[in-house]
Amino acid sequence: MAGQRGVRRELVRIANGQGFWGDSLLGPVRLVNEGPLDYLTLDYLAEVTMSIMQKLKSRDPAAGYATDFVQMVRRVLPQCKARGIKIIANAGGVNPQACLESVAAVVRQLGIHGVRIAMIEGDDILSRLSELIAAGHPLKNMDSGEPLAAYVARATSANVYIGAASIVEALEGGADIVIAGRATDPSLVVAPMVYEFGWSWDDFDRLAAATVAGHIVECGAQCTGGNYTNWREVPDMARIGYPIVEAEPSGRFVITKHEGTGGLVNAQTVTSQLVYEMGDPARYLTPDCIADFSSIQLNDVGPQRVEVSGVRGLAPTDTYKVSISFQDGYKLVGQLTIAGPDAIAKAQMCAEIVFARAELDGVIIPVEDRLIELVGTGVCHQGIWPTVADPPEVVLRIGARGKDRASLDRLGMEIIPLVTSGPPGVTGFAGGRPKASEIISYWPALLHKSLIQTKVTIEEVR
Repeated sequence: MAGQRGVRRELVRIANGQGFWGDSLLGPVRLVNEGPLDYLTLDYLAEVTMSIMQKLKSRDPAAGYATDFVQMVRRVLPQCKARGIKIIANAGGVNPQACLESVAAVVRQLGIHGVRIAMIEGDDILSRLSELIAAGHPLKNMDSGEPLAAYVARATSANVYIGAASIVEALEGGADIVIAGRATDPSLVVAPMVYEFGWSWDDFDRLAAATVAGHIVECGAQCTGGNYTNWREVPDMARIGYPIVEAEPSGRFVITKHEGTGGLVNAQTVTSQLVYEMGDPARYLTPDCIADFSSIQLNDVGPQRVEVSGVRGLAPTDTYKVSISFQDGYKLVGQLTIAGPDAIAKAQMCAEIVFARAELDGVIIPVEDRLIELVGTGVCHQGIWPTVADPPEVVLRIGARGKDRASLDRLGMEIIPLVTSGPPGVTGFAGGRPKASEIISYWPALLHKSLIQTKVTIEEVR
């Protein structure tokens, strides 16, 4: 258990190089190459990502994980191994075994020996949903209170948000690379701090501090100047530095980035990330603890350095949050560019024509299931920003949702013909005819922690 071996280091540098599956590969590569580091964490997963991965796995048993992670390991492992940098990622998605095998293959190709790879399983409960419901666990929707039973047949993924304990177990087993499934974003940072500083699992103030650290860096460069309101103040955004946590055993830590990189770290950029995805700031719930974000003290303590202290925490709840997704019909979205005088009026006519022609062939889309957006008129901030009266061009986004895929595909066939059978100035059709795709809806639920058992497996590549 953590806490038995005491403090290993007085200062630990933990960096996060991925904020989502699809983030820049340069993030982790530059973090490893441009300065000192002890841990490289990589956060790949979001709710919709799990469903995508489950679908990929249903088509190919060897798929279902973040393939970008394997490419990243190939790029940085030689340097990480030489400098003792450990890698922690939730890249396993819904198939951590396949992810481990792919990473092990890369290690062998690189000719590096003695790499210990840990795999964490137990968060994926898709196959257990019916069994859990039958045993009296209704998995009620946290928003509506509706039981899951009527939707089980349409479920596409179901994963428990596990905490840091299994990652700590992997580190205590000597893992150089830790591959988890749906571990929470902050837990990727909490685990190395617990492991390095020997904290106990009831030291809630320190666990809360580590949780805050993990939350600040979980979106990568979003706390170092990315997506920042005062974006003109951010220098050299092309070379934006990804965030580093410099942590101490007391729970105090500093957010910074490698010297000489672009971007900006100050109390404002850190605050911008702190309020991201925030519910009750006094009760930020994780599997490891409850963090009180209202207790956080931020101080600029030097160029590109923000000290975070004073964080208070409470014991965690006795439940895990479960992220369930289910198939909820289909959607179709296409777009055209409408240029020239009276662009708005012409775009509106184009939309009316598409739905009217589909109706002539028996496809009737209720008004509430239609999408008509005129990008360029202020739709992103509708009601806040004044509508542009007469732009020289607009982008017409037109679509619909429904239960019948074939009907939506038929609707999509009427969009491109507007080029020759609609008003003048219609272009932008090079993408071809749109096709209907599945709608995946989100179902949040709670499940008692006693029902989940994680398993850590460590494989050494010799």
